[in-house]
Amino acid sequence: QVQLVESGGGLVQTGGSLRLSCAASIRAFSRYSMAWFRQAPGQGREFVAAISRGGGTTYYADSVKGRFTISRDNDKKSVSLQMDSLKPEDTAVYYCAAKSTISSYTPRQLDEYSDWGQGTQVTVSS
Repeated sequence: QVQLVESGGGLVQTGGSLRLSCAASIRAFSRYSMAWFRQAPGQGREFVAAISRGGGTTYYADSVKGRFTISRDNDKKSVSLQMDSLKPEDTAVYYCAAKSTISSYTPRQLDEYSDWGQGTQVTVSS
């Protein structure tokens, strides 16, 4: 059974920073690709960032590239999202997602992920 718990959301001004964390209750965490998605009010859930099982490969949505950084600690079974230079359009509920993978492939599509956290709200004021 996989459980994911996000934390670190909140209210921040434009240009500010936040760091989201996701604690995973996964027996073989190092076999899971991890990702962050977000969902703004009235919109669908969209990809933000993903990281490979070992952490050596990362992927980002164009909208956050250069501002967000995804990382993971396999010993602590956690994944983080450092968000800098935040913009009002980054306002959304952010979700942590996990997918067991048997190769170096790192999923980036919504329907490829089977396990999700409950989400954490990020609000960026202008």
